[in-house]
Amino acid sequence: MSDSIVIIPTYNELENIDKMVRTLMELPKEFDILFIDDNSPDGTSDAISQQMELFPNRIFLEKRAGKLGLGTAYIHGFNWSLKRDYEFIFEMDCDFSHDPADLIHLYETCKNGSDLSIGSRYITGGRVKNWPWDRILMSYFASVYVRLILWISIKDTTAGFKCYRRKVLESINFDVIIFKGYAFQICMKYATHKLGFKITEVPITFIDRLFGQSKMSSGIFKEAFFGVWKMRKINFK
Repeated sequence: MSDSIVIIPTYNELENIDKMVRTLMELPKEFDILFIDDNSPDGTSDAISQQMELFPNRIFLEKRAGKLGLGTAYIHGFNWSLKRDYEFIFEMDCDFSHDPADLIHLYETCKNGSDLSIGSRYITGGRVKNWPWDRILMSYFASVYVRLILWISIKDTTAGFKCYRRKVLESINFDVIIFKGYAFQICMKYATHKLGFKITEVPITFIDRLFGQSKMSSGIFKEAFFGVWKMRKINFK
């Protein structure tokens, strides 16, 4: 068994499953994969099951009844992973907006002393490809807004490409984290910061998805915009 597990939530990601698995299995460092599928109607879970037969004890699938939100998917994955012996627990999208090769950099950063490493678009060396300017500006200034409200120095506060050491996740009370979208990503970083863990941002190139549809919605944006004020009152222990 690897010391690392990559948690990948899925909903209608059929076109990306086979390529994602092949890419991860070919990396020079061994990563196990946990897919959390929210009852995708396009056959995503069937494609994952086929890959499980090809890579037994490397690929795992947790099926849920329906779309329950990104945050609950990751918490489900965290709890599953903490019951095993994984030391490094990753978050990554299935749509190749995150380059799987960057898992190595996130891993090495935590292996060398950080407790949370973040794949960042907004530090020196990081960038975004194939996004329209209005979306880039919205994302960038959303991170500025979060930094001002929460008084944290993290540049890419909504990033969803991350590596946690298990001790971080063992320290956070997941019951108090009620957010489901980008607010969840912000809240987990804030919790890690508030509990005194070391956080490092690693530059990545973020590439807009080539296949499938974005899960972004106005509700997710509103949850993040107003949720940061609620986060300031949470006791994460």
